[in-house]
Amino acid sequence: MQDVTYRRPATLQEAVQLLKDNGPTARVLAGGTDIIVMARERRRDTSMFVDIKAIPELTGIRFDASEGLTLGAATPLYQIYRNETIQRLYPCLVDSASLIGGTAVQGRASFGGNLCNAGPAADSIPSLIVLEGKARIVGPNGERTVAVEDFCTAPGRNVLEAGEILVSLSFPAPQPNSGARFLRFIPRNEMDIAVVNAATSLRFEGNNVVAARIAIGAVAPRPLFVPAAGAALVGKPLTDESIAAAASASRDAATPIDDMRGSVRQRKHLSYVLTERTIRDAAHRARGEALEH
Repeated sequence: MQDVTYRRPATLQEAVQLLKDNGPTARVLAGGTDIIVMARERRRDTSMFVDIKAIPELTGIRFDASEGLTLGAATPLYQIYRNETIQRLYPCLVDSASLIGGTAVQGRASFGGNLCNAGPAADSIPSLIVLEGKARIVGPNGERTVAVEDFCTAPGRNVLEAGEILVSLSFPAPQPNSGARFLRFIPRNEMDIAVVNAATSLRFEGNNVVAARIAIGAVAPRPLFVPAAGAALVGKPLTDESIAAAASASRDAATPIDDMRGSVRQRKHLSYVLTERTIRDAAHRARGEALEH
């Protein structure tokens, strides 16, 4: 373990100042489930942990029927999947939050930390993308908002600049006749890294799909928003043919690698399969129907 200084600021501006004054080796500590391991193994130079859990803006769950949902970036996962409003209106977030790590990890880990780690296989990011998530960022130069699909730039890299902190994630209120679903494929039952993951959100007017967003992960250097997949569904009824076209667009967008968890061929195939399954499940949720599996 490296020699590391610990600070627990009480305000957002104090945290920003600590990060600015102590340079790139000052690290934000939210859940710490990844950064502490990285520091211990010297995979990331760390001179200071800036613990943001005491800052009110960084934790908590707020919902307004007109403005939507806001999650503090450091809100623990268990608070998200136990929240009745999220269970009722944003079940896709529950799909992701309940799968990241085990119970002990979920007591500390957060969507904000998962997003900032920018792992290509991160299990929260496809859900955040299809639900039109926006990241509120505050730093020495003020405040800005970035769409989640634009947040990750490469494996382990994101748009945060020196001294900046991801403060919260916001999502619009769900529209009538809409639904979303996240799924992943792993070789074991729990606490494993996805071979492929995917999420879909749909909105219907009558029998026609009028809005669709699809994202896939673990198949490219960063989680992928696939507009072509959504476009294959919009403006028509949902059919086996349109679902197959959307799934094919996801497969075509995937640029995976061979590694110990899966082959290129397997990951391309799973991109198709998981896109198809999440579309069907999102449609069931949009219609108020129980999932088939």
